Parts: sequence; structure tokens; C-alpha cells
Amino acid sequence: MKIAIATAVYYPQINGVAVFSHNLAVGLAGRGHEVMVICPSQTGRSHTEVVDGVKTVYLRSVDAKVYPDQIHDVPENRKMLGVKMPRLIYRHGLRVSVFPQLEVKRALDEFQPDVVHVQVSDPIGLSVVWYARRRGIPVVTTEHNQPEVITDSLRIGPLKKPVNVLLSNYFRNRQSKSDFVTMPTELAITKLIGEGSKFPVPVAAVSNGVDLSSFKPGKVSREIYDKYGVDADVPVVLYVGRVDPEKKVELVIEAFKEARRVVPKMQLVVVGDGVDKARLEGRYGEADGVKMLGKVLPPDLYELYKLGSVFVTASPIETQGIVLIEAAASGMPLIAVNAGAVAEVCRDGENGVLCQPGSVDEMAQAIVKLMSDDKLREKYSRRSVEIAHEHDFEKTLDKFINIYSKVVRDASGGVELAV
Repeated sequence: MKIAIATAVYYPQINGVAVFSHNLAVGLAGRGHEVMVICPSQTGRSHTEVVDGVKTVYLRSVDAKVYPDQIHDVPENRKMLGVKMPRLIYRHGLRVSVFPQLEVKRALDEFQPDVVHVQVSDPIGLSVVWYARRRGIPVVTTEHNQPEVITDSLRIGPLKKPVNVLLSNYFRNRQSKSDFVTMPTELAITKLIGEGSKFPVPVAAVSNGVDLSSFKPGKVSREIYDKYGVDADVPVVLYVGRVDPEKKVELVIEAFKEARRVVPKMQLVVVGDGVDKARLEGRYGEADGVKMLGKVLPPDLYELYKLGSVFVTASPIETQGIVLIEAAASGMPLIAVNAGAVAEVCRDGENGVLCQPGSVDEMAQAIVKLMSDDKLREKYSRRSVEIAHEHDFEKTLDKFINIYSKVVRDASGGVELAV
């Protein structure tokens, strides 16, 4: 098939949608399909490249300086009279395509896709749906967001509940214009659409998945410890992900500090960058047992996952959490909060511990419990690997190929397309 994927964020950006979109495009191309990705340019200029076997069309974009681009490191906050000032703008901001309609039309006219798959309701995604609808091209959409993911970071107080309702209605309305809708988990579907509610188009849970050939248990070479300045003789509590306020990394650090009073021989390694990294580095350091490595890309990232004895996250906004699947595939017990769809990967009493969102005490107790019990960690580690195999990316590819085949067949009046 000829498959066009539209996304607002794409490799080498580091977030769930960008990683999933890249993995999907490369995986489909590896299965012999012709794939085109449409996304914002990271230079601002429109251009087309073949990246990892995928035709990638980068559209003109502007620099939205209020949020970092997740590619460049976020610099330290400037000081004034010795005091760090809050950072309001970023030199390398998130790139956004504002009026992409003509560029989208040119790209799709040339490519002539059999099906389009839209990841985000940004101007690119909306333009692709508009184009496809007028030409009878079937549309698949994946809803990666929940309203809380947006409103939790806005700090809008009493307006949060009505804004969540408005966003839910918008998401449902947008998805109803598709031919097929997917979400990463059954819980995400229930939360957005409602349990037992009728929806005008088919909806299915399809895991974001991970490449199990890259994420797997194993020993780490001494060179990795030395390269990143991690003590090879001290057990590691690990966090991997964006270091942004909505991810609540500070709660992980505070829980670790509290647990360290009981289990002093352990270290917390934080892998990732974001708008909160500079502030946290200014507040915590190696005296607290905290090592912040910043952004790390594969293949070193695969190795760093193997460092951890336990993986911890306090993020309450995950629709699935790719990092949780990656950590489970790497053989780590998980500690997470019982929010979003986290419980489908971190299963309390099976491969980890679920805590109440925002509870430092519960997370600290969970860290102590797991770091003090070798047999329990081994048990949870084995179960994590089993659960991760449910999210093998090859299975994810199979499901999406079947979905594309279905909507193309339906659109063509039942004529089967060779795949």
C-alpha cells in the first residue's frame, strides 16, 4: 500500500508521538509498503528527504519559542544578580506549520496515497483529513492525547473541568470524521468515548509497541558506567523521559531521597531533558544521590535501561507510556502512579507497584520495598518481560496493516488490495 502519515512532531524529536510515528513509518517501509511522512521542518524551510527508507516531506514552519523543540539541549536559565530567572522563551522552539494546506495538497497530489494516518489535530493533520475527505481516500486517526494531558500543564484552576469537557467533545468530534480510530489502550478508549457508548466509526486499542530486539534485559559494559559517570557498584533507581513539569520528576526525586534514608546504598539516574531540568539540577545533585544525564539517544539509551534495578515515574498523564514498556522489556520492575492507562503496563503486585498520584510517601515506600527485596525484584522483572511481549512492535505493525487494508477495501467497494 501507499500510506501517508501526518504528524506534528517527528524524529529526531523525543516524545511519545514522535517516537511512535517514526517507528511506524520505518516499520511499514520495512514490510515493503511505500510510506510518506508529512511533518514540520526543523529548519523552517520546506524540503523532502528519504530518511530510513521513508519519504519525509518537511513543511514550512515557524519557531514557537514558548516550548523547546526536544532536539537541542535546554540551556541553563540566565542569572540576574545571582538569581536564576524563569525561562519564558527558548532559542530552539518547537516548530509548527501554521498554514500548510497548499504544501499538503502538493505532497499528496504527487504521492497519491491509498490511505492516510493522522496522529495529531494540528494544522497538518486537519489539512490532510480535509484533502482525503474530498478525494475519497480513507482516513485512520490515532488519538494519543487525553484532555488532562493538556490542562494539567496549564494551571487553569476552576476552569480545568469545563475545559476538559470541551476538549473531550472536540477530540470525539474529530475522531468521528475518520474511517477508523485507534488509541493505545482500552482504558483510553473508555475514558474518551465512554463505557458502552456508541461511536459512529470503528475504534480499536492498538499498543504503541516497542522493538523488543532493542529493549531487552542484559548486563551493561563498564564503559557505559564510565562514560556517563554512574557508579557501577551502587544499585540504580532509573527514570527515563521528558523532564518537564507535567512529568512530575521532582516527586520521583523527593521519593528517592526519602527512601534513601532507609536504603542508603542506591543512586537515582535521570535520563532526559526538558524545561524543568535546569531547575532540578540547581536544587538536587550528587550529594542527594541524584545523577541527571540529560538527553541520551540510541544505542546508548538501550544500554542505560539495563542499568536500573527499578524504574520509577510519577507522571499522571500517560495514555500508555512508551518508556514504561521499554523499561519492562529491559527487565525492570516498575513503580508508577495509578492514573491514565499506566495500569495496563505497570500491574500492581505483578510486575510493579502503583501509587496514588502525587504521593511521595507511597512512592518512597515502594522504592524501599523493591530495593530491599532481591527475590521480589527478580519475580517482577520476569513478569515485566512477559508483559512487554504483549506490546511487541511487530504485533503493532500487523494490526495497523490489517486496519489499513480494511479501510482501503471498504473504500474501494470490497476490492482486496494486495499487501
